[in-house]
Amino acid sequence: MHPEIEASFLDAIDIALLDQLQQDASLSNLALAAKVHVSPPTCLRRVKRLQEAGLIERQVAVLSPDRLAPVLGHGLEAIVEVTLERQGAEYLDAFEQRVVADEAVQQCYRVSPGPDFILHVRAPDMPAYLALQQRLLTADANVRNVKAFFSVKRAKFAPRLPLAARRAQDDQPGRRVAAGATERSGL
Repeated sequence: MHPEIEASFLDAIDIALLDQLQQDASLSNLALAAKVHVSPPTCLRRVKRLQEAGLIERQVAVLSPDRLAPVLGHGLEAIVEVTLERQGAEYLDAFEQRVVADEAVQQCYRVSPGPDFILHVRAPDMPAYLALQQRLLTADANVRNVKAFFSVKRAKFAPRLPLAARRAQDDQPGRRVAAGATERSGL
C-alpha cells in the first residue's frame, strides 16, 4: 500500500506524463519525452517515480471486443445493481471480496444512494451469465435485490482520468502547480 500523495508531489510535467501515458502507454521513452518537452533521462526518472508512488497501477492493452467478436463471439456485457439485505461493514466487505475475486466481474463499485453495489460483468453467453448470477448472487442469502441491464451497444469506453482540465489550469501564466515545482523541474 502506498502512502497518500500530496498535491506538491505532482507538477505540470508529471500531469503531462500521466496524461500521455493514459492515451498511449506503448510510447517509447524517447517519444514520450518529446511529447512533454523534457529530456529522455528526465522522462525515465519521472515515470519511474510515478510508478513507484503507485500512481501508475499497471500498463495493459485495451482490446476491441467488436474486432475480436468473429473469433470470440460477442458475449454478454451487463451492468448489475445489487442490494444487500444487511448493510453492515462486515457484510459489505464480505460481498465485495467475493465478487472482485471473480474473473467475470470487470468492475465493482459501492454506491449510494440506491443499490449497494454496481457491477460491470462479462460472460461469453447467457448460460455463463446464469452460472455467474447463481455463483455470486443467488447463492448469497444476504442479496436482497438484483437488476441486470444488458448492453446492446458500447457507445463509449474511455478508461482514463480527466487530466487535461488540470493541465489547462496548471498552464495558466503565473500559476505554480505545486510547492517545489520549480526546484524539481529538472527531475
